[in-house]
Amino acid sequence: MSLFPKNLEILNRKAKQYLMPILTPHLLKLRINTYAPYLGAGIKLEHLDTDQGLCVVSMGLTPFNKNIVGTQFGGSLYSMIDPFYMMLLMQQLGSNYVVWDKSSHIEFVAPGTSEVTARIKVSSTEATTIRKLAESGEPVFREYRTEIVDKNHKVIAIVTKTVYIRLRKHSKSKNQASRLDLPEKPSSQINSFETNSTDTNSNEITS
Repeated sequence: MSLFPKNLEILNRKAKQYLMPILTPHLLKLRINTYAPYLGAGIKLEHLDTDQGLCVVSMGLTPFNKNIVGTQFGGSLYSMIDPFYMMLLMQQLGSNYVVWDKSSHIEFVAPGTSEVTARIKVSSTEATTIRKLAESGEPVFREYRTEIVDKNHKVIAIVTKTVYIRLRKHSKSKNQASRLDLPEKPSSQINSFETNSTDTNSNEITS
């Protein structure tokens, strides 16, 4: 079988990457914090460590993000979490995998009347688990749960996201290109470390 189609596919993906500015973690943080919807909502990426698979996001209560009763707008609360699992998984897994958000759910627990914070974590242990599940070429669906808390550590909302992951060579989205500076990450280079987060849990969902 000719390798030309495969090589053409790789060239096509590389071309897309060169046409879009590649964002290193530093530039990515700057881009997120100057993203118009986040500026308007008052959302700020406080900490980003793509190697450790961790980001911390905050949102103050301002006249621009209050709802009709003067508390945190629900759409803004969800937006705090929305892009980050996909982003962290893409970085942890590397360019041999396609990652898409599949579904989301938000549960409002209490009114947000002050600054709120969320801690989003994808450990290397989770990345190793995904790699093993994806070896067969079948889609992998992972569910993540994150608590958004106020300044007194009271839970304001809980966001649950389901993410689709598949080996790129088996995916219909194989031409998906990333603006992240994604290295190739063989599983042998991933070192497990203990996850000390209580706000992010992973559970396999059957496809």
